[in-house]
Amino acid sequence: MTDPVFFCPDLQGDEVLLDGPEGRHAALVRRLRVGESLDLVDGRGVRASCAVLSVAKESLVAAVGFRTAEPAPSPRLTVVQALAKGERGELAVELMTEVGVDEVVPWQAARCIAKWNDKVGARWASTALEASKQARRSWFLTVGPLASTAQVGSRAGLLVLHEQATTPLSSVPLDGDVTLVVGPEGGIAPEELAALGGTPVRLGPTVLRTSTAGAAAAAVLSARLGRW
Repeated sequence: MTDPVFFCPDLQGDEVLLDGPEGRHAALVRRLRVGESLDLVDGRGVRASCAVLSVAKESLVAAVGFRTAEPAPSPRLTVVQALAKGERGELAVELMTEVGVDEVVPWQAARCIAKWNDKVGARWASTALEASKQARRSWFLTVGPLASTAQVGSRAGLLVLHEQATTPLSSVPLDGDVTLVVGPEGGIAPEELAALGGTPVRLGPTVLRTSTAGAAAAAVLSARLGRW
């Protein structure tokens, strides 16, 4: 089993203090003890392989064995995710984090029932952080600001998942970074599809939920782009 991963934005020096929520989780929940190994990452590619040097009530000090600076995944994979009801938005973020998506951009599509606000944004960001650690990522998934249809349509390499599309995602030509659009439960409205432009694509003969479609499509794209 790989070592547990904790987020630490400052990885300078031979010894690193892990405190706050991450230190509390390491000391109280994971109950790490002196001598045990762990990885500290800054979410921007730096990973420090460490050993626990000392443990306090809600923090620990880790001795850095070595550091690595991992390059950002390339080509870049972004998913524009329409807002979903209840906890399905967080589920979508969690699954896409696990399969390696680089950024999720929330989109208030015309047929979205859910509304975007600061609380929803905080839940998406928290989900991305926890899922990135669980997936042992050194580059964390980021949650972008809410995008309009016009802003989404201006992105390069745009692919739009649509159940009436005839082009399979598995065969569409790819060139460089990719932005994938996932619509809401009610589907993408015809006028939105026209405004977005890009290339409509489909995964297969079945219709996936908005919470799972992005992760399934990202898996296909990761294999095709050579990221997997």
